[in-house]
Amino acid sequence: MPDEELLFDVADLFKAFSDTTRIKILFALMGGDLSVGEITEVVGCTQSAASHQLRNLKQARLVRATRDGKNVIYALSDNHVYTILAQGITHVCE
Repeated sequence: MPDEELLFDVADLFKAFSDTTRIKILFALMGGDLSVGEITEVVGCTQSAASHQLRNLKQARLVRATRDGKNVIYALSDNHVYTILAQGITHVCE
């Protein structure tokens, strides 16, 4: 059995997937890097809501942010995030 700290971290990771707006943002980022403004257009939410959810996703280490002048560009942290999302879709569709 993994230790308690690791189990706690895994539970926190899965909590990050518990909001449909966060899932929409992650799927949007599967298509490539996006600014907050672009995310709001794709997801159909306010900039405030997108920023709030991006903060949660960043804390869960699911997205990374890079500054491009005044803009912040978001991307999936790594291929593991893509794999988790793809596996989730496969599991739900079976």
